[in-house]
Parts: sequence; C-alpha cells; structure tokens
Amino acid sequence: MAPLEIVNGESSVNGGAAPNGHTNGVYTNGAGAETNGHANGTTTNGVANGHGLTEESHEEEEEHEMFPEDLKLRIMGIGVEYPPYRAYPKDLEAIAKKHYPQTDALKKVLSINKYTGIECRTSVGEFTHPIINEEKAPTVDQLHALFMEHGVPLATSACKKAIEDAGYSPSSITHTVFTTCTDSANPGYDVFVLKNLGVKSTVEKVLLHGIGCSGGLAGLRTACNIALGATARGRRARVLVCATEICTSLVRSELDSIVAEGNVRIGITLFSDCSSAAVVSNGFGEDWSRGKSKGVYDILGWKHDTLDESEKDLGFDIDPLGWKVILTPRVPKLTSGVTPSLYKSLFSSIPPSVLSSLSPSGSSLKPSDIDWALHPGGSLILTSIQSVMDLTPSNLRASFEVYTSYGNSSSATVFSVMDRLRSETEAGIAGEGSTYGPGVGVEGGRKGVVGCAFGPGVSIEMVMMRRVESDNRNTCTVDGVLDDGVVAVTNGVHEVTIGGEELD
Repeated sequence: MAPLEIVNGESSVNGGAAPNGHTNGVYTNGAGAETNGHANGTTTNGVANGHGLTEESHEEEEEHEMFPEDLKLRIMGIGVEYPPYRAYPKDLEAIAKKHYPQTDALKKVLSINKYTGIECRTSVGEFTHPIINEEKAPTVDQLHALFMEHGVPLATSACKKAIEDAGYSPSSITHTVFTTCTDSANPGYDVFVLKNLGVKSTVEKVLLHGIGCSGGLAGLRTACNIALGATARGRRARVLVCATEICTSLVRSELDSIVAEGNVRIGITLFSDCSSAAVVSNGFGEDWSRGKSKGVYDILGWKHDTLDESEKDLGFDIDPLGWKVILTPRVPKLTSGVTPSLYKSLFSSIPPSVLSSLSPSGSSLKPSDIDWALHPGGSLILTSIQSVMDLTPSNLRASFEVYTSYGNSSSATVFSVMDRLRSETEAGIAGEGSTYGPGVGVEGGRKGVVGCAFGPGVSIEMVMMRRVESDNRNTCTVDGVLDDGVVAVTNGVHEVTIGGEELD
C-alpha cells in the first residue's frame, strides 16, 4: 500500500492532494471551501444553496468536523506500576505439563509460547502461586478477591505516580475515568483506589467496561470530552484516568479450554499484569508557560471506530472460571486494514497549521514523521501495521520494547508505551530489520505522537498528541545536524529483538 501523508492539511495517497470541500469522503481545507466546506455549494449558517441541510449532510459534517487549533487539553502526568514478579515462557510450560495432558492443541500453544518475542511477562505472583496450582482452576469470586488484593494497590500506586508527575495533590482531582476487563463488581475497584488516594468523595466518577485492550485510550477520550464539558461551563477539570488489568491469574481457565475444546488459544502466551494512569487538564487556573510541571502531551484530536462483522474476532467472554480471551488469526489483518483509513480521518480533522508544526519540513506530514504509541497486542499486529503505514522500528520503538519486556497488559499497556516514549533513557532506534538499537536513541522524540489501540468489536481508538517540550532540555546533534523531526538525540541503551509470528 502506498504511504499516506497530509499535504498542507489535505489527505492524499501517493502525494496527490484532494480537491476542495468534501470530495470522495475526504475533508480538506483547500481553496474554495467555506468553513463547513461542501464542494459545489456555499454553506452559511446551516443553509446550502438556499436549502436547509439534510440529516445526512449533518452527519457528514460531524464526521469531518475540524478540531480547534488549540483544544487546551493536556496530559499533565503519567504513572505506570508493574507488579514485582516475572513469568517466563518456561513457567507456562511447567504449569501446563504439571496439570494437563499434552494434547495437540496444547503442544501448539506451547510451541507458539516460545516465539512470541516476549522475554517475560509481569505478574502479581510467581508461577508457583497457590491460586494457579490447585486441583481446579480458580472461580470468578476467587479471581475477584485476587484482583482486590493486588490490583487495587497497583492502581493506587500508578494513580499516585501520575498525580505527583502532574504536580497535583489528590484533592485537586475533579473527575475520574477508570477501566478494567479483568474484574467486575459493584461498587467498582475505582471506589477503593480513590479512598486509598484520599480523593474527595464528591469527585465525578466513570467506570468503563467491555472495551478490553482499547480501554486506556477510550478512557483518555472520555476524559477529554469531560474536560471540554467543564471548559464550556467555565470550570476547572483535572481528570484522572486509570487502567488496571490482572491477566495472568486466568492461565488455568485458558488451559482448561485448550485441552477440553482442542482450540489453539494464544492469550495466555501474551497477557501480563499492570496498572497505569494519566491526568488530563483543561488548563483552567494554570499557567502552562511556567511552573515546575508543564505536562507531557498536548491533545490535538481523536477518532474512534468499530468494524462491522468482527465481534467474534476479538473479545473477552465471561465464564464461571473467569474470562476467556477471543483472538482469531484475522485480527492482525483487521487491525492493519482499518488503521490507514482512521489515520487519514484523524489527520483530516486537525487544522493544517497544527499539522505543519509537527512536520520536519513544515509542509507534508507522513506517518513516519511522528512517533507511534501503538498498543502491542502481538508481534504480528505490530509488524503488520508497521508495514501498511510504511513505518520503521524507530517509529514503534517504545511499543516493541514494552511488548518485549513486559508483554501485553491489555488496557494498561498504551500508557506504559506513552510513558516510555517520553523517557530520556528509552532504547536506541538504529537498525531497520527485526532488531532495533543500540545506536542513536531519541531523548525528546519526534514532535508528534499517535496513540493507537484495538479492543473488542473490533474497535479502534486513535489520538494525536504533541510533546510538551521541557525548558531545560539539552538539544544534541548527530554530526552537528539535528535529526529530522527529532527534538533531541542521545545514545541508545540496549538491544531488543522482535520475536516470531504467533498467529501462524
């Protein structure tokens, strides 16, 4: 597929800019288009050629509506907390051989387990933990008790880190958006985390459910809309977003299904435990030009979509023994197929002046001109999107590193990738094959960052962000020349190897 790019704010393929107005479903700010620019007609105060706009044209306008040049939305802080234990590929094999007959399906899963590209997965307990070594798999109530025991403290720590990173106190939080797909209870776990933090009981709370791995960015999108609502009311918004997942305790339930049903279920080779959080501000009562904490990322715009006829390809179904991962071999093709169109839709909704500020040349903006905080759902998902978007391992370095070092922590993973991207010690980006680093690493990173994650449905979340540059950042150069689109560079720290294709 030809690489996509934005030319002066216009979506194009193969470098060809689309005409003015709405043409072929693409919105542009080209000459001749009015504010609500429909081709072949001037629109003023909702009237086109003397006739009222139809419901269909209203829907088209909403789809192609431009975000303001400055949404005044900023991620002020990010916090990530991984549990202390590590699960290695050999640990899954030991549990499987201890408790189950070696069926053909199980042998296939254990073979895949060796080539996922994940060095280890984070876990709330060792593979010898009693809950996964009883005669039978743990029940839902046992899994809930484990989540409350380990998940709530993880979330408390992640939220505390994010709040402190933002330079806030818990009492300054005005709204919260929490999500998880590995626990279900009323009240939700957010109530207990907020009590631990000392957040006011009057804070407006939202708990999202049914959105799986896309939960982190879905929570961020929800927080942004909440903050914009507060702005419209002239009120302050400091929205705490938290995603927490305890996945490794489901290993016995998954192994039960593999042996009983003869299905190749690869979720147990990928998923790990984590909690991550972010704080979004609408800027009311703050001067972002000064102060100890100026934030991490400006939010420029976002998009969401759900693919038709894909409900059976990606999911997380309830079961008496917990939840069952649904992940078919079609997922890499589905996710890589929808990414270019949503990317184009997102960038077509962001003003040209904003896009040009992200471009190394100040004009065209290619996907490879920005960093990608892509949810690492699996190595084949990463490499498929890398290929279709014409990216290099440099663009996806943080996604590959988080995947390799920690595994897929479902909804909590994307904030970990975003946090890694802003780290001054992130891995090097030299090398273009299945290995990246060591070599030239990115300290400040490219100015633009796209967050992208996939969830049940199949749904896709995408957000465009701009790095908030630090006042005390030291710009370094390679051979005296600043790398295109890169704020600053430093030496890489280690080598990471991407593993095999787990969905063969």
